[in-house]
Amino acid sequence: MIPEPMQTRKVDQLEVCIYADRKAMGEAAGREVAQKIKELLSKQDRVRMIFASAPSQNEFLDHLGREPDIDWSRITAFHMDEYLGLPEEAPQRFSRYLEEHLFSAVRPGRVHFMAPTRSVAKECERYAALIRQAPIDLVCLGIGENGHLGFNDPPVADFHDPDIIKPVELDERCRQQQVNDGCFPEIDAVPSHALTLTIPALMSGRFVYGGVPGPSKREAVRSALFGPITTACPASALRRHPHAVLYVDSDAYGVVKR
Repeated sequence: MIPEPMQTRKVDQLEVCIYADRKAMGEAAGREVAQKIKELLSKQDRVRMIFASAPSQNEFLDHLGREPDIDWSRITAFHMDEYLGLPEEAPQRFSRYLEEHLFSAVRPGRVHFMAPTRSVAKECERYAALIRQAPIDLVCLGIGENGHLGFNDPPVADFHDPDIIKPVELDERCRQQQVNDGCFPEIDAVPSHALTLTIPALMSGRFVYGGVPGPSKREAVRSALFGPITTACPASALRRHPHAVLYVDSDAYGVVKR
């Protein structure tokens, strides 16, 4: 049984589901995304998905990976961002995170990882061509402490970006979050640049699911839901998507009136 939220609400076009804790939030998100995958696979040959890579996705990916009766051989998987400048064996690589937290268990039929050790221009061209091959069905994302989606931090986010993927410079708050999350020992160890799918690329998904736990995300969640729709909080773009659901726990959302 899928956990029941403490509260649901609609903010513009975005459905918001608030859960008591991140465990219930992650389980609900994992099970509901699994249901959507099965529904789509019953109607089409393949499902194309984009995944986020961050500790905030741990519970969601754990439950999604344990859901039965998903034909993962018919799923094509992408990830939404990757650091530039890290060696291939670095444990912080987002490709490694997804491999360890989901792909090694479920073995999607096709997995397309970004290759940041190649020429940046050529890699952007290659990955954009893969994204363009067919529509994206599902996007599973999180929201950064600065409101970013992918690595579209406020200084570089563009709701009308002509690119599908681009190199970006990470802002200081974004880099500090990687330290706060325990991924790097100090901010000087966090790469200053990365590749990211752009806001239009992420919003092109037919269905978008976001999971955002923890008190460190509360400011970003409040700005995304109740502030203006602006690149000052890139996640506010979710409110314009016709089929988006945001799962948050009570720590990220704040006080919930019963």
